Amino acid sequence: MTVTTTQLRAGDIAPDFTLTDSEERTVSKSDFAGRKVILYFYPKASTPGCTTEACDFRDNLSALAAAGFEVLGVSPDDPESLRAFAADEGLTFSLLSDYGGVVARAYGSYGQKTDGEHTFQGTLRSTFVIAEDGTLTHAEYNVDAQGHVARLRTHLLHP
Repeated sequence: MTVTTTQLRAGDIAPDFTLTDSEERTVSKSDFAGRKVILYFYPKASTPGCTTEACDFRDNLSALAAAGFEVLGVSPDDPESLRAFAADEGLTFSLLSDYGGVVARAYGSYGQKTDGEHTFQGTLRSTFVIAEDGTLTHAEYNVDAQGHVARLRTHLLHP
């Protein structure tokens, strides 16, 4: 089965979402109206690439917050796994559970992946920046976890 999704671009309206966070609270796009949000999708908590990326966001959180950005991480993991991941890595930003990949599909962040000899469908690493008015100012697919946050920070803070 191949899932066809349309990739989003800067200027598009960011799709709405309502997800459960690691503390089992409901979090919606509308909760962030009037604020800038970095919404990033990652395949699986506590895996090497996802840990690298999450820790990079953690380590750059104060600079991003000072520039007015909030960070939300989204994966298909259940809230309990997200809670453990956040505790293990000292993550202080919200991690959201997109079990089934509905929101990932809406953002064009779901598709064919290969791990070794296995091919399957899943969440693809990607990052979106949502402006105060709900439009996208940045959409990036096929993100490399290593160095991604530094590149994003340069793009956002030193255009």
